[in-house]
Amino acid sequence: MKEPVGVCAAIIPWNGPLWASILKLGPVLATGCTLVLKPAEDASLSPLLLGKLALEAGVPPGVFNVVTGLGNEAGAALAAHPGVDKIAFTGSDTTGRAIMASAAGSLKRISLELGGKSPNIVFADADLDKAARMAVVAAFANSGQVCSAGTRLFVERGVADDFAAAVAHHAGALRLGNGIDPATDLGPLVSARQLARVTGHMDDALAEGAGAVCGGERLSEGAFAQGFFFPPTVLSGATDTMRAVREEIFGPILAVLPFDSEEEVVARANATPFGLGAGVWTGNVGRAHRLGRRLRAGSVWVNCYNAIDPAVPSGGMKASGMGREYGKNHLEEHLETKSLWIATD
Repeated sequence: MKEPVGVCAAIIPWNGPLWASILKLGPVLATGCTLVLKPAEDASLSPLLLGKLALEAGVPPGVFNVVTGLGNEAGAALAAHPGVDKIAFTGSDTTGRAIMASAAGSLKRISLELGGKSPNIVFADADLDKAARMAVVAAFANSGQVCSAGTRLFVERGVADDFAAAVAHHAGALRLGNGIDPATDLGPLVSARQLARVTGHMDDALAEGAGAVCGGERLSEGAFAQGFFFPPTVLSGATDTMRAVREEIFGPILAVLPFDSEEEVVARANATPFGLGAGVWTGNVGRAHRLGRRLRAGSVWVNCYNAIDPAVPSGGMKASGMGREYGKNHLEEHLETKSLWIATD
C-alpha cells in the first residue's frame, strides 16, 4: 500500500520563487500530503499570492501553508520540527548540510537540490554555431542565477579561441535592463549582496591571471546606476584551480577551458564536489553515449542544455543533493510503502 508521508515542508530559493513553489506543491497535493512552504526572504510575494489563489481555487485551509521569515529562524524551525515528516530544500550546499543536520533529530525524510558548477563540453565535431549560442543560454540565463548553469565551458583546443570569440559575440548582443521590460534579455542580480559576491569572484579571477573577453565589471552608468547589473562575462586564460572555476558563483561569469582529449575532459569535468548537470556537444553518437555514462551528474544534456520535462526525473549527485524531482520519482518522495498482512484462519 502507498500512503501519504504526512506533513511536508519545503524551503525554496529566490531565483525562481513561483516555479519552485509549484514544483514543490504539485506532488504534495497529488499524494494527499500537506505542505508548509518557506520562501526565500528576498522573494516572498509570488508564493504568498499562490497561497491566496490556492484557497480561492478550493484547496482546503491548512493543506497549503506559506510561512515567511529568515532561513536561520523559520527555515531552521521547520527542519528541526518533530511534526514535519518530510522536508525538501532547494538552495546552496552549505545550507543543505545545515538542514540535513537539523532534520536528523527527528529522522525525517529529506530531499535536497543543491548547487552546481556544471561542465559544458564542446568537441570540434559539434555544430559550433548552435553550441556557441546555447553556451550563452546555459551560462547566462536569469543573469547566471541558475543552479545548473554551464559555467565551466570546456572546448576542444583546436577551436577554443574562435569558439570563445563567438560566445563573447553572442553574449555581447544580450540586452540588459529592467526585468519587467519585454525587450530585456537579462535583468539585474537579485541584491547588493549577490552583486558583491559576483564582483568578488571577478576580482579574484583577474588577480589569478584570467582575462575578460567580454564584460568583467559592474554596469553603473545611466540607466544602470540604480540597479545591481553585471554583464555577461567570458573568461579566458582561466585554469581549473581558480576560485571562479571551482566555486559556484551564481552570476553571469563563464570560464572557457581548452582540452585535448576525451579522457582528459571527462576527468576534469568530474573533478568537482558538485554533480547537478553537464552538457556535451558532439556529432559523434558513440562519444555522446560514452560521456553520458561517465559524467557524474544527475542530468546530462547532449546537443542541448537545461532540457526539462515534467515526466523526467531531475536532481543532483555528490554535493548537488539527493532525491529527485519531476516524474514518478517525485511522487515516491512523498509516499510511504506499507505492507498489510491479514490472516484468514
